[in-house]
Amino acid sequence: MLDTLEKLLPSDFPAIRRTHPQTLQVNLGYRCNQQCLHCHVAAGPNRIEVMTADTVDLVVETLRRLSFDTLDLTGGAPELNPEFRRLVEQTRALGVRVIDRCNLTILHEANQEDLDAFLAANAVELVASLPCYLAENVNRQRGKGVFDLSIDALRKLNARGYGDPDSGLRLNLVYNPQGPSLPPPQSGLEADYRKVLADDYGIRFNQLLALANLPIQRFGSTLLSLGQFDDYMTLLKQAHRDENLTGVMCRSMISVDWQGYLYDCDFNQMLGLGLRADTVLRPHLRDLPRLALADSPIMVADHCYGCTAGQGSSCSGALLKGA
Repeated sequence: MLDTLEKLLPSDFPAIRRTHPQTLQVNLGYRCNQQCLHCHVAAGPNRIEVMTADTVDLVVETLRRLSFDTLDLTGGAPELNPEFRRLVEQTRALGVRVIDRCNLTILHEANQEDLDAFLAANAVELVASLPCYLAENVNRQRGKGVFDLSIDALRKLNARGYGDPDSGLRLNLVYNPQGPSLPPPQSGLEADYRKVLADDYGIRFNQLLALANLPIQRFGSTLLSLGQFDDYMTLLKQAHRDENLTGVMCRSMISVDWQGYLYDCDFNQMLGLGLRADTVLRPHLRDLPRLALADSPIMVADHCYGCTAGQGSSCSGALLKGA
C-alpha cells in the first residue's frame, strides 16, 4: 500500500485549536469482516491489532474521572473486539452516551446473532455505513452481497425500535462517495435515501451523514496508484470554506488508538500524527488527566481539507446548516 503522508506535509491548512473535549473516540482495533476500498483505516479480516482488556479498563477509568459526555467506538468493526460489550455496559452505567460505528453486516457474523438486542438494551446510538441506496453501488464498493446483508440488518434494527423517533434509539446512516469527488448536499441526499429505503425496503432511520473520503491509507493509496491524488487534493483545497473550521470534529474530541495512544482525530491516528503536548512526548490515555488540552493546538496536514471542503465533513456529517 502506498503511503500518502509525505504528500500531505508540509501543509498550509489554517491553524486551529481545541475547545473543551467532549467526545472520547476509541478505536478498538483494525480487524473487520469487510475490506472496503474507501477505508481510511485499511481495516480487514487479517488485521490483528486489537485493544486489550487492560486498555479497555483504562478507557472506563478515564470516562469515570474526566468530563467526557460521549464514547464514540470505531474500528475496524468495533464489535469484533472481545471487550466491546463489557465496555459498552460499563460506560452506560456511568451515564455516558455511547456511539457504535457499525458496518451493519457485522450483525450476520458468527456469535453476533444477538447484537441488535444488546445494542438496543443499552441504548447505543448507531452510526451505520450504507454508502448508497442502490445495491450495485454498495456491492461495488464493499463487496458482493453486502447491500442485501445491510438491508436485512437494518430491518432487524428497525424491529428493535431503531429509527423510530419515539423510541430514543438513534440510527444514523453514513454516505460516502464512490470515488474522488465531494458528497452531494446532505439534505437532498437524505431525502432520496429516506424515500427509496422506505418505499422499496420498509426501512426507517433518523439522519443521513454525508462524509468525504480522505486521501489517506487504502483510499489515498488507490488515488496514488491511479494518478488521481493531486487532482483530488486540488479539488479539496479549492472547495475549502473557512466557516467550516469552527465545527471540525477534532476541536471537541480526543482520539485513542488500540494501544491507548492519543491523537487529535482518527485520520491523524492513521497517519501516525500524535496529539501534541508540552509535557509528554507521546501522550497516552494514562497521561490524559494531567494534560492541558483546552485551547491547545491541533496537528494539521493537507488531508484536513477533506473536513472543510464544500459543506464540510465530520463524524456527525455535513458542517454547514441546511447543506
